[in-house]
Amino acid sequence: MANDSWKEADTKARAIVDQLTLDEKVEQLLNVAPAIPRLKIPAYNWWTESLHGAMGAVPTTNFPEPIGLAATFDAPLIKTVAATISTEVQALHTLGRQTGHLGKIGTGLNTWSPNINLFRDPRWGRGQETYGEDPFLTARIGVAFIQGMQGDNPDLPDIVATPKHFAVHSGPEPSRHTDNIFATKRDLEDSYLPAFRAAIVEGKAGSIMCAYNRVDGQPACGSPMLLQDYLRDAWGFTGYVVSDCDAVVDIYDNHKFAPDAATGVAVALRQGVDSECNNATLNGQTGLGDRYKASLARGYIGMSDIDTALVRLFSARYRNGDLPGLSSRKPNAMPVKMIGTAEHQALALTSAEKSLVLLKNDGILPLKAGTKIALAGPLADATRVLRGNYSSPRSAPPISVADGIRQAMPGSALTLIPFGPSITDGDPVPGTALLTPDGKPGLRAEYFNASGDDGFEAKPVLTRVENTLVSRASEFQQVSKRYKVVWTGYLVAPETGLYRVALTGVKGTVSLDGKAVVSAEDYSRWAEPLDLTEVRMTKGQRYAIRLQGESSIAPSPTIFWKRISDNVDRDLADGAKDADVIVAVVGLTSDIEGEEMPVKIEGFIGGDKTSLDLPRDQRAFLEKAKALGKPLVVVVMNGSAVDLSWAKDHASAIVEAWYPGQSGGLAVANVLSGKTNPAGRLPVTFYKSVDDLPPFTDYSMDGRTYRYFKGTPVYPFGHGLSYTQFSYAAPTLGATDAIAKDGLTVRTVVTNSGARAGDDVVQLYVTPPGFDGAPRTALRGFARVSLKPGEGKEVAFTLSPRDLSFVTRDGVRALIPGDYQLSIGGGQPGTGSPVQTVGYTIRERVDLPK
Repeated sequence: MANDSWKEADTKARAIVDQLTLDEKVEQLLNVAPAIPRLKIPAYNWWTESLHGAMGAVPTTNFPEPIGLAATFDAPLIKTVAATISTEVQALHTLGRQTGHLGKIGTGLNTWSPNINLFRDPRWGRGQETYGEDPFLTARIGVAFIQGMQGDNPDLPDIVATPKHFAVHSGPEPSRHTDNIFATKRDLEDSYLPAFRAAIVEGKAGSIMCAYNRVDGQPACGSPMLLQDYLRDAWGFTGYVVSDCDAVVDIYDNHKFAPDAATGVAVALRQGVDSECNNATLNGQTGLGDRYKASLARGYIGMSDIDTALVRLFSARYRNGDLPGLSSRKPNAMPVKMIGTAEHQALALTSAEKSLVLLKNDGILPLKAGTKIALAGPLADATRVLRGNYSSPRSAPPISVADGIRQAMPGSALTLIPFGPSITDGDPVPGTALLTPDGKPGLRAEYFNASGDDGFEAKPVLTRVENTLVSRASEFQQVSKRYKVVWTGYLVAPETGLYRVALTGVKGTVSLDGKAVVSAEDYSRWAEPLDLTEVRMTKGQRYAIRLQGESSIAPSPTIFWKRISDNVDRDLADGAKDADVIVAVVGLTSDIEGEEMPVKIEGFIGGDKTSLDLPRDQRAFLEKAKALGKPLVVVVMNGSAVDLSWAKDHASAIVEAWYPGQSGGLAVANVLSGKTNPAGRLPVTFYKSVDDLPPFTDYSMDGRTYRYFKGTPVYPFGHGLSYTQFSYAAPTLGATDAIAKDGLTVRTVVTNSGARAGDDVVQLYVTPPGFDGAPRTALRGFARVSLKPGEGKEVAFTLSPRDLSFVTRDGVRALIPGDYQLSIGGGQPGTGSPVQTVGYTIRERVDLPK
């Protein structure tokens, strides 16, 4: 039946392609595929993002950043999360169809997720988008995400998943358009490709995205080794390939791999890149159509190359339900009401709770009811940080740690202590601080349709009251594709004090008595750092707002602000004097660590980190808080490992919160209060310093990650504590006489030996004999188990021959003869975690396929 679906879809796709003109064909190769009215083909945009939540025109559900999802060590949960995101992506497509806005970013029935690159180095800014440093964990979580996203039948997917970035891609961000990465055959097979293989062979992903960089001299989007030898020949991939945005442009323009632009596009197309993402489309410009035509005219590509790509693309649109007419499925029509449901909101909270990692606890946690809490740090009442990278500003309003504590611990006195100016500052102004010109909640928004090439109509086509500074044009059919919006009203400070205020994605003023206190003469660029202005504001005072935005501007329209202290030492001492405990919320944001961005400040450059240290002001603040003599609980928000050695030595407890999503603050509060028993585990190693690591640009795995790191980390991969304790029975093995054929089964019983109910993450590691290039140890199984006090459950792992294999120095995956040790328990062997061990022997070498 599956083959019949593909065959029917391919046949219908071929019928469309055969009727297209050359101009129409070339246009369809772009991520923005225009409508073809004469064939009744609607517009389609292949650019849809949903790493940890659908990004679209209405308030979607925002889950923890992928690094946090990985910390759950809960593949079934990730599958459910992905299925929920898939539902909302489908509903956004329905909304686009209803409003006539198909063809806009975020309306397609495919998604450029998940990111399954290996987080090999904590300096990489985009590591937060991944599932961590281990190929096995990344593969298992990645497959679960793909299966949840695509649904039960990958041949007729709900949404086409697109694992990225294929391959050997993990920074540095500033040089990604020119980098030439050299990876040994061992590192390719052992580290960089296993998750992609699993995504295709097991997950049945319908698409894949090729990366910016070169690999061993060849552009990843033009590599016969990657796109042919591995992807299609070894792994049997039959879907379509999309380029990262401008990666096809890079082949000639930046890598200089091709002698001219026409040859550059030929390199990609002939190796099987079917769809070209081009950043020019963000500003309504065209892609590389002229280059494709020139390439065709010169004979670098044939019409059959173009046709093959287009058949793959149109076939996918039939199979995902975008195009009607396939006998085996109905058109995709998920109701819009399925976005942001109560069930989805509850899942966001559960996911956040399960992602939190208790790194240290000297008994201070959980906090007792009635505890007087001094809450401090730059992120204590922050909201933007919770959403993380690749998140929609239209997702549900995030719950800060401050608001989470107020909700979870109403009987505890909470004192919120303001922090000084910080690189993490800036949260969207909430609707509660905005008034319309006539004094009602919100802002007046007037939408003006385009007129001519550059102008706009004199009268608004739509006037509404929005609850905050937001454009909702995509929800209304009468608003044209190109438009401007003008917001007017007032900003009202909830309390008197010193604020830092910034505008993004808009131009105009916030003024008092006709004098601008904050202004923007032009639109900001994407990922541009906030230009924050200090303003002393008075409670209840109205500051007039007149701001304008346009549809072609990439940054979302936002007024950012942050109330700050003008005397941190005084406010800290005053706020903590009557407290029983100080809870300090510190860390980073995805505005300083993330994808290629114009950031150059101490510790950060271009999206990457140059240091593992917390920002200098935060380190000083923690020392001052500790000096007050109160117990200190440190909550850390970040997308990558930071040096927590000081906190490990001096804090009473440490909670790693990642970027935990819209409900992150409540999840943190539930862990602090004991309503939730934490059970997250680290998906990355927490090192002390970059001095412990090889150079960032060196892609050799020697000395990297827990598998090959020879030093002592601050906290090891797989580490995480609980409010209860667990014990493990001695493991038992199944038959070991046919490992090469049948693999191996391992069983143990895990028991909650403490007084609280809780989850444990049972981890299985294989330690190989010391052959050349062998890792220290390697994760080969994990299971998250919920146990009541005194309860025990059997946990069984069935290890395939591939799970038991390792990679030789010359890059061959094989069952390698020798004596092996299995360790099963609460973490890595040799790190102090409780484990039980058992040995087995492989007697003959068996080579496995790529």
